[in-house]
Amino acid sequence: MSSEQWSLLTTIQGSFEEDQLCAFLKANGISVSTRGEALRHTHAMVMDGLGRVEVLVPPDQLEKARDLLEKVESGALRLEDAGEENSPAG
Repeated sequence: MSSEQWSLLTTIQGSFEEDQLCAFLKANGISVSTRGEALRHTHAMVMDGLGRVEVLVPPDQLEKARDLLEKVESGALRLEDAGEENSPAG
């Protein structure tokens, strides 16, 4: 899939958050790609935007991905619940 066929879901900082979010999305059936500063892999730099990562998903999965992130941010779903969309936090 070329870069024109991906939609921006969110921008995050650092490879740890990147790995966690990508695994969560994939476990919930969302295809994911990332784009960002290469220094995050070689030097683990996350300050001043150097560790910025754009998380991209296919346009037809963007709404589902946003819904999943909204559930995580509201506390209705935890990233640890990857693949278990209906699990309440707590």
